[in-house]
Amino acid sequence: MTKSSDRFDLYCRRRCALDDPFVELDLSHAMLADADLQRLDAPLQQALAAMARLEGGAIANADEQRMVGHYWLRAPGLAPDDAISEEIAATVQRIEEFAAQVRGGQSGNEFGRVVVCGIGGSALGPLWLADAFAGRDPKAPALTVLDNTDPDGIDREIARLGSLQDVLVVVVSKSGGTPETRNGMRELQRAFARQRHPFAAHAVAITMPGSALDQLAQQEKWRLRLPMWDWVGGRTSITSAVGLLPAALIGMDLRAFLAGAAAMDAATRRTRIADNPAAMLAAFWHVQGNGRGERAMVVLPYKDRLLLLSRYLQQLVMESLGKEHDRKGKVVHQGLAVYGNKGSTDQHAYVQQLRDGRHDFFATFVRVLRDRDEDPAARFEVEPGVTTGDYLDGFWQGTRQALFEKGRASATLVLDHLDERALGALVALFERTVGLYGELIDVNAYHQPGVEAGKQAAARVLERQRQLLAALGKEPRDVQAIAAAIGGDAADCWPILCHLAANGRARRLGPPDPRQARFCRA
Repeated sequence: MTKSSDRFDLYCRRRCALDDPFVELDLSHAMLADADLQRLDAPLQQALAAMARLEGGAIANADEQRMVGHYWLRAPGLAPDDAISEEIAATVQRIEEFAAQVRGGQSGNEFGRVVVCGIGGSALGPLWLADAFAGRDPKAPALTVLDNTDPDGIDREIARLGSLQDVLVVVVSKSGGTPETRNGMRELQRAFARQRHPFAAHAVAITMPGSALDQLAQQEKWRLRLPMWDWVGGRTSITSAVGLLPAALIGMDLRAFLAGAAAMDAATRRTRIADNPAAMLAAFWHVQGNGRGERAMVVLPYKDRLLLLSRYLQQLVMESLGKEHDRKGKVVHQGLAVYGNKGSTDQHAYVQQLRDGRHDFFATFVRVLRDRDEDPAARFEVEPGVTTGDYLDGFWQGTRQALFEKGRASATLVLDHLDERALGALVALFERTVGLYGELIDVNAYHQPGVEAGKQAAARVLERQRQLLAALGKEPRDVQAIAAAIGGDAADCWPILCHLAANGRARRLGPPDPRQARFCRA
């Protein structure tokens, strides 16, 4: 039986922490052996050197000849060019000034609500921040995010908004041509026109200077234009204007958020691996997944305000690490799957499988020591000597131990309390861990060819749809005949024709059977 002193010694050796804000990485239940760390020490030192080159302005995305500079966003002085440093600082100041005007009702309209129109990181970051700090400021505008091109979903959100008179719209697209974002913007423009409100007076663009969206915002005289830079990817844009403008509008302290991220950046540059939380977390991921992502990461924050952390990390981790080829062009099919919800909800959901089922995962817990913001003298006890927070913390400890007893490894991130500095530090920790892990497995964590392939495939589908609409005549024909008329494959044409017919743009005769159905013009 393991002695209590041995367990305490292991905890002391397998923890590393940032003091301000307090963020502790506890790997005492990670089953990370000394031999594992010795084996990975040299590769991690090489990874840290690569990260230093990245921060110095090295080209990281060879496909697009781009630098990767999201670390400069919270420490502009690190940028390799004075012009970049000045633009970062000026953008933060513009955001703060604009948010102060809006929240003070000095901008011509008092905006009581905000709609962010984006996709991926341009939506997940603002969504997570808004959920984490919801209710903290009673004067803060409510935030809605349109992050899909689902017309029913868009209609539902617009209906919930009702009158758009006090709605500020933030459109986020680096190129200005992202279909989901463009479509959401056009749906909003139509809704504003129907209510006879001038869209431009309610609109803000966050985009690359000179993009199609930037030109549109200039021509129509939108209320504000803020920059996105080619050296900031969507999944790492939360400390850029993409995350900072919504954050400022809902009353977050931007300087504290950026300072927390900068403090963690400094901690994750430490060259002694045992003291570097990102290096240790990357080592944990590597050992648990055998360097191949063979186990998924289950994210379990024991805090309702961190519910969306797992969704945020899904994109950050999976888009960065899920690659077919390594940097040498070798087929490797790398990746790390992420899923999760929150504790203690999962006690009554999939923890049963985690403990007793397939051993195809490792867990990452997030624990927040301070239960709620209140005077300790006003503490409420649900039973003598026990609060609701005591139960929550007990469930975390019990779940971690129950998994450990069955050989299931876990890491625990401990925050003193959840504020802007702590959240910024959490963001920076995972960003750096992803970068270091990418170096360990030799994949480019800063490009996403699979995403582009999906967009190109979607464009081909839309072109086929145009051909099908043009080919439909007055006389009904079967799918194979229509497909032959456009030189297409009936298997590809069938789902398109079904969608057109369901929406009144084509007419289907006969049952919904691909061998019997006939289609003609609506």
